[in-house]
Amino acid sequence: MDRTHGRGQPAADANLSGALAPFSLAEMNSFQITMEQVGMIVDAAGVAVIVLGIIGATGRALLSAPPPGLDRYMAYRQNLGRAILLGLELLVAGDIIKTVAVAPTLQNMAVLGAIVLIRTFLSFSLELEINGRWPWQQKPSAR
Repeated sequence: MDRTHGRGQPAADANLSGALAPFSLAEMNSFQITMEQVGMIVDAAGVAVIVLGIIGATGRALLSAPPPGLDRYMAYRQNLGRAILLGLELLVAGDIIKTVAVAPTLQNMAVLGAIVLIRTFLSFSLELEINGRWPWQQKPSAR
C-alpha cells in the first residue's frame, strides 16, 4: 500500500532512521505543517517590515528635518535601506525554516543556498550604501 503525506510524495515511515522511529507519520506531518506555517509567518513579517519601513522612511523624509550632516535624500535612503536590510534578514530566516525543517532535499538546499547568496550580496550592497563601508570594516574613529 502506497501512503503519501499530503503532497503526493511517498510516506517516510517505511525506512525511518532510529532517531525518527519514535514519531508517527501523523506527528511528522503535523511538525512539517507547523514549520511551514512558521516559515510563512516569518516571511510575512519580513514583507511587513519592508512595507512599514518604506512608509516610515517616507513619512520621516516628508515631515521631519534630516539629521545633522545629511541632506533629506541621504537620510531617506539610509532609513529605507535599514528597513530593507531587516526585512531581508527575516525573509532569509523564513526560507531557512521552510527548507530545513519542511523539505530538506538536495535540490531545495541548493535553491536555498542560491537565495541566501543573492540576499547576502544585496545586504552587503545596502550596508555599503547606508554606512559607506563594508560590514566587516571598522567604523572610522572620530578625531
